[in-house]
Amino acid sequence: MMVVLIVLIAVIGSVLKRPRHRGRQWGEPEQVENAQLRDEVKQLKERIHVLERVITDNRSSVDLDREIEQLRDR
Repeated sequence: MMVVLIVLIAVIGSVLKRPRHRGRQWGEPEQVENAQLRDEVKQLKERIHVLERVITDNRSSVDLDREIEQLRDR
């Protein structure tokens, strides 16, 4: 009887130690989310690049307005 109790306690302990995913399965959902995050990072890098150019270049206000509108359209 004591052996069964020890095995039962060990099994319950190992089940409680497992990470819970709250119904979320590994694989596709994470891949979709990662792709969305990569796309967002890419867009943010493009915007930063444009802003750096705007700050460092001395161009006319027409060019500046056009680039700002292009960023807003994305």
